[in-house]
Amino acid sequence: MNILLIGAPGSGKGTEAEILCAKNGLTHLSTGDLFRQNIDNKTPLGVEAQGYMTKGLYVPDDVTNRMVADYLKHKNTNLIFDGYPRTLDQAITLDKMLEDVNQKLDHVIHFDIDNNIIKSRLMSRLICPLCKRSYNKVSKKPQVEWVCDFDASELITRPDDAEDKIDVRLEVYNNQTAPLIEFYKKQNKLITLDATNVLPHEFHDSLVAALGL
Repeated sequence: MNILLIGAPGSGKGTEAEILCAKNGLTHLSTGDLFRQNIDNKTPLGVEAQGYMTKGLYVPDDVTNRMVADYLKHKNTNLIFDGYPRTLDQAITLDKMLEDVNQKLDHVIHFDIDNNIIKSRLMSRLICPLCKRSYNKVSKKPQVEWVCDFDASELITRPDDAEDKIDVRLEVYNNQTAPLIEFYKKQNKLITLDATNVLPHEFHDSLVAALGL
């Protein structure tokens, strides 16, 4: 089973992907991880991507798509896609890439959440720079203040979690990624879950039920 998680930044996709992978043997596939792997291994695509990133530019769709295509040649089942596809063109390309390896997206989960909740979460978020786990200053505190529970690294706040940066990220999401909701709805793959008016464990239970896990 291949799953795509769609939602605005801070909607909880990464947290849920982490839990689903740990409990169900799924693999979390994010473009951030792909970029890091290719850059660390100095692959041709990694070198190309780093060239854009060091200039502060977005990595073009073509480079990102080729990284995903290379990955799917080796692993293409039981995946959770998170952060990719971000655009309609990427979504169309992903459908084709999965078809080429006789696979498809089985479910697309849309995390429907109020923007005010998102801003509150992101402005309170702490990140471990080593293991990438996230915490929250209010609702998900580490056992020791500013220290990761898993590897004792000093937690950090992301520069793009400042309020003005969050507004820009939400605008980009609404313009580029939100149209995918209708795209997958037409494919009868979309499942929309309320992530605003439920507690985290209630949302997780709804997600597990929707996926039939």
